Amino acid sequence: MKFTELALPEQVMRGIENMGFTDLTPVQEESIPLALDGRDVAAQAQTGTGKTAAFLISLFTRLLKQPAETSGDPRALILAPTRELVVQICEDAKGLGIGCPFKVQPIFGGVDYDKQRQALQAGVDVIVATPGRLIDYAKQRVFSFKRIEALVIDEADRMFDMGFIRDLRYILRKLPPFENRQTMLFSATLSTRVMELAYEFMDLAEKVSIQPEQVTAERVEQILYHAARREKFPLLLGLMKKEPGADRVLVFVNTKREAEHLTERLKANEFKAAVISGDIPQRKRMRILDDFKEGKLRFLVATDVASRGIHIEGVTHVVNYDLPQDAEDYVHRIGRTARAGAVGKAISFADEDLVFHLPDIEEYIGRKIPSDFPHEDDLVWDYKRTTPRKKAPTPEKKGGGEKKPARRRPRRRSQGGRGPEKA
Repeated sequence: MKFTELALPEQVMRGIENMGFTDLTPVQEESIPLALDGRDVAAQAQTGTGKTAAFLISLFTRLLKQPAETSGDPRALILAPTRELVVQICEDAKGLGIGCPFKVQPIFGGVDYDKQRQALQAGVDVIVATPGRLIDYAKQRVFSFKRIEALVIDEADRMFDMGFIRDLRYILRKLPPFENRQTMLFSATLSTRVMELAYEFMDLAEKVSIQPEQVTAERVEQILYHAARREKFPLLLGLMKKEPGADRVLVFVNTKREAEHLTERLKANEFKAAVISGDIPQRKRMRILDDFKEGKLRFLVATDVASRGIHIEGVTHVVNYDLPQDAEDYVHRIGRTARAGAVGKAISFADEDLVFHLPDIEEYIGRKIPSDFPHEDDLVWDYKRTTPRKKAPTPEKKGGGEKKPARRRPRRRSQGGRGPEKA
């Protein structure tokens, strides 16, 4: 089905053409007609299948058809679990809304508080937000929920995983009644808890499920190597030399410390690399993501904070340097490549410590991952080593001097109750 068959407003079609879209993806084909008809939609869709465009096109069409008031309060609200996802939705909204007169405002923590506050006070049409800071502004009455006529909840399952459900329920209770607004909910899984949310806060939602048995994206080529821990870095170097077109590689590890260490090793071997993890300041994080998108970095090393909510065009390879301990994280990680019809490759390393998570992953995705053992020509051993970081010395207390010797444990008395005899 083509977008020209949907009889969309001219302003929306201009944005679709601007983004280069012609054919609808399966989730778009199922959900957009229902949304255009005014129905509530609860959709299960894999990451990278075009669900952001689905709800933005539906949302912009609705707002264009409804007469606008001049109160300045938002008319639509899009909720997402991560800052990165909020930013990406706003980027897509900018492209798809190029012909629409709507002001879209991102709201999330980690950036200028007063600047976002002033933007809300000046008046916006659409808010794209994480729950925490949005609630803060709402309690201060910086804006009102009263005019919200359309709500989108993106990555609903992730809202539960990240502990946002109480905040989400708070916001939903502040909105106009569900019969007075349109609600669209998108989730990788329509679990029982997600559907309970739909039944409670939506108006007889139409359930859309796209290929639920196909958990991982179709166009992702998957391969797993059984490699010892000491072989993983040589194997990464060897594979990246052999892999054609490995220009934009997203590497996942399980800990911040491993992410920093791996990035240092890549840099030492003259690869352009950067690390992104949960405690990096927001501005620096966005600068790193921009550099990766623009091709200034070949490797982006990330913890699972980046496994959802980041949409980067042209990620050629995803490498699970550490096999994830959560099966769902495997799906979200490899979904960073082969997005919206593109092709990509996911390479995973299963070492002696993490291979025990492989059965759970394969059970979750419903298939065996093709596997192999590294061959000698896959490994590059002549790389530059890095010196492990030393722990910072413990600062001495005031009035210090030499460190006091540790207290010795008293020697055990003999059965007769007498202490040991002196030599």
